[in-house]
Amino acid sequence: MTDQGFSLFQITLQQRASAVETLLSELLSDRTQSGEISRPPRLMAAMRHGVLNGGKRLRPFLVMESAALFGADNLAALRVAAALECIHSYSLVHDDLPAMDDDDLRRGQPTVHRKFDEAAAILAGDSLLTYAFELIASDETELDAQARVALIATLARASGVGGMTGGQALDLEAEKVKPDEEGIIRLQAMKTGALIRFACEAGAIIGHADTKDRDRLAEYGSAIGLAFQLADDLLDVTAEAGHVGKATGKDAAAGKATLVSLHGIEWTKRQLAGLVAQAEELLAPFGEKAALLKDAARFIADRQS
Repeated sequence: MTDQGFSLFQITLQQRASAVETLLSELLSDRTQSGEISRPPRLMAAMRHGVLNGGKRLRPFLVMESAALFGADNLAALRVAAALECIHSYSLVHDDLPAMDDDDLRRGQPTVHRKFDEAAAILAGDSLLTYAFELIASDETELDAQARVALIATLARASGVGGMTGGQALDLEAEKVKPDEEGIIRLQAMKTGALIRFACEAGAIIGHADTKDRDRLAEYGSAIGLAFQLADDLLDVTAEAGHVGKATGKDAAAGKATLVSLHGIEWTKRQLAGLVAQAEELLAPFGEKAALLKDAARFIADRQS
């Protein structure tokens, strides 16, 4: 990656993050919306704490940049990106609970159940999950009905039993019975990869891409999704908690098997390089229009937090 390319990527990532943050701040205000009876202030505060906490907003970036490939860099893409961030944030709020990963720190701040309480964290997560689908279904997301239905169905599949939540279930089981390599890859493709894959495929749906291009973007999402988890596992072994904004070394302490623990750090770095190359190859037909998505693959593989 050239310095110029990296700079453009970082600037664009920050711009996308800022746009999503602004929209989410407006959407998650205490102001009651049409059709709602009330918005309980403490619940809304817990929701905002779980969402408006300085994340990189990588998944929203992927939605918007993938949509831009097909000339659909618009408010609809931004709203779908915000909906995805609600789902991602809900998953983190629930993942941090004592019954799950039992974390006290998220992005350098107290987790929602520590800041408020467990009941508030559960309800905040539930509310973010359901609100995400409301955002996509709303007439304010100016897409035709077929595209909105496709987005809702694809996101539900990615976040449900065959995707993210199913992956979390497998992750909890892995604390008791260590999976083999195939099992680890399946777990990670579901828990982490499914939402990243959706982010990239969603852009193609928003842009009314043909089936071939939609599949190509989904495959790209799968490649960088695996890279994201590999980089995360690598950071769990090598980084300081204060640097990444959450506890590190937890996988080893819990006896969890990861690809890093199976094959070592150098093997993991080689795999990351291979996944970046695969991502770039998948994007090759889009030419220079896909330059920032190529940079995103390198950023994911090389990230330090």
